[in-house]
Amino acid sequence: MAFELPLANSEAPTAERADAARNRERILAAAVGLIERHGIEAITVQDVAAAAGVGAGTLYRRFGDREGLALALLDEEAREFQDAIISGAPPLGPGAPPRERLVAFGEGYLDLLGRRGDLVAAAGGPRLGGRGPYGFHATHLALLVRGAAPALDPEFTAHALLGALAPGLHLHLHRELDWPEERLRAGWRALVNALAS
Repeated sequence: MAFELPLANSEAPTAERADAARNRERILAAAVGLIERHGIEAITVQDVAAAAGVGAGTLYRRFGDREGLALALLDEEAREFQDAIISGAPPLGPGAPPRERLVAFGEGYLDLLGRRGDLVAAAGGPRLGGRGPYGFHATHLALLVRGAAPALDPEFTAHALLGALAPGLHLHLHRELDWPEERLRAGWRALVNALAS
């Protein structure tokens, strides 16, 4: 069975009106400022709309909800991560054995969570059927599992691995239980090595 990697936001871009582009930039800038001052959990869509000087309806039409706004704020980093997976240097990109690529994926994702965990959680994190790059990540991991551990169900294992990287779990382990990032990275490496032994 062949897999095809679904690309995040792979639809052809549509032309954006100049006023819509200005509103989009104002909304994103306002959201970044509010998040830096108060954290993503403390702000509402209405707070962002007011800070951007637009109506809440404009924000809802553009982003849908707070999850959509968080996805937009993560868009550049998500695309960079996706590009590194598709065509970047090994071991995250092509050219390394599947086990090494699985380790590199988790470490790269943990780096993102270390920088932007609250925002990834607000964007829905990796969740089945959610918006964002979940489908791409699940398919990519399934391909790697197929090469690294052919005895395992690749799709189930990919979803299980993504569950281990859930932003809510990361935030709980890192912030509430005070686990250092290196423990999380070592745990990911050990999990992959155990699966692919």
